[in-house]
Amino acid sequence: MNQPLGYLLEILSAHTDNEAIGKKLYDKISNKHYSTEGLFVRNLTAEEMDYLDKILTEAIDYSNQEQDYERVRQLNEVYELLTI
Repeated sequence: MNQPLGYLLEILSAHTDNEAIGKKLYDKISNKHYSTEGLFVRNLTAEEMDYLDKILTEAIDYSNQEQDYERVRQLNEVYELLTI
């Protein structure tokens, strides 16, 4: 699994218990083995994209506060694809 999707999978793991869409996205990444984040993003519904927009914004902000700039960079790769 590529690094950006690995970080995204880690974030989604915290959203699987109470949020059906979080669980669906977690399973989608885990089971389909996307080789790139671009392939993953192209396979998303509008609802999934909106959900990821929200949680990625929060995760990127948190990573910036923690000064984890590598994580910020990797998550931004996915986020940028969502906004194109």
